[in-house]
Amino acid sequence: MGYFEEELRVINSSIQSMDMEVFGQAVEECIKTAEGGHKIIASGLGKNVPVCEKFVGSLLSLGIDAAFLHTNSAVHGDMGAIKDGDLLFLLTKSGETAESVWLAELLQGRDVRTWLLTFEKESRLSSMIGRKLCLSLEHEGDPWNVMPNNSTTVNLIVLQGIAMEMAKKMGIPLSRFKQNHPGGHIGEILAG
Repeated sequence: MGYFEEELRVINSSIQSMDMEVFGQAVEECIKTAEGGHKIIASGLGKNVPVCEKFVGSLLSLGIDAAFLHTNSAVHGDMGAIKDGDLLFLLTKSGETAESVWLAELLQGRDVRTWLLTFEKESRLSSMIGRKLCLSLEHEGDPWNVMPNNSTTVNLIVLQGIAMEMAKKMGIPLSRFKQNHPGGHIGEILAG
């Protein structure tokens, strides 16, 4: 049980380090973006890819326009997914990944609200992007403190928190979720 207790402590400590006022601003900007007819985009690399996809899937289930943009693919033609008025979350633990820095540079000339989700207060991306959720992280939870383990778990918790706060503040009814999620066991429960 020691492993799980320690991981929960580290994850809780990381979440507690988040500036809740800034988190609230991110939620409000997401709501403004969605209500303005624009989409919310999540962009990441490596192990953050499924985290982004889960966040986007949650938003789509709520009827909120959203898309995943792989940071590598963005510069190879997928920048077309980004339209004026959209909001983009860029996930990077270090804030130094070359592809992420390049994407941020390219976004500076566009009418896009860019948010950084990172664990490094001092980085190239932290200095480039004014809107940021920067959390602390004591340890990744692997034997070498290298593997994206706790950082990706915290990213998922933060992004899902944004999605759930949006649903609550926008007053999204269960009927909309039901309309967008007719399949599987959830669909069976909601049909009954």
